Amino acid sequence: MTVKNAFVPANVGDKVTFKKTLTVAEQAMFTGISGNLGGVYVDRSKAKEAGLADMAIFELVAASLLSTCLSRLAGPTYRIASFSIDFAASMTVGTTVAATAQLSETGAGGQSYDLLLEADGTTLSTGKAVLVPIVAR
Repeated sequence: MTVKNAFVPANVGDKVTFKKTLTVAEQAMFTGISGNLGGVYVDRSKAKEAGLADMAIFELVAASLLSTCLSRLAGPTYRIASFSIDFAASMTVGTTVAATAQLSETGAGGQSYDLLLEADGTTLSTGKAVLVPIVAR
């Protein structure tokens, strides 16, 4: 029997990058989910008054792209146990964000990852995540 698309566990040093252009429609969806009506995120004129070219991307929307990378590296039986990220720069709607996660360590306590968000070669965010096996309760 041939198994198609079987998951292959990552090795230390393996990384995945996922790129996505973040849109106004996605801003609206996240506003609905989060209830965040912060002016620079939902109002172009307020964003421009703050010195941005367009509305700011919700930082957590950009960071959520990293979950795609993490799930592709860790596989379907792991979950995020901890997630830490520092935002170095603002991002605006229409920006293509490249999210990268790299497996840095693996052990009995789970898997550690280095996280990076970039746009046009500029670092937007760096961070760390730890994933652990999913345990049924």
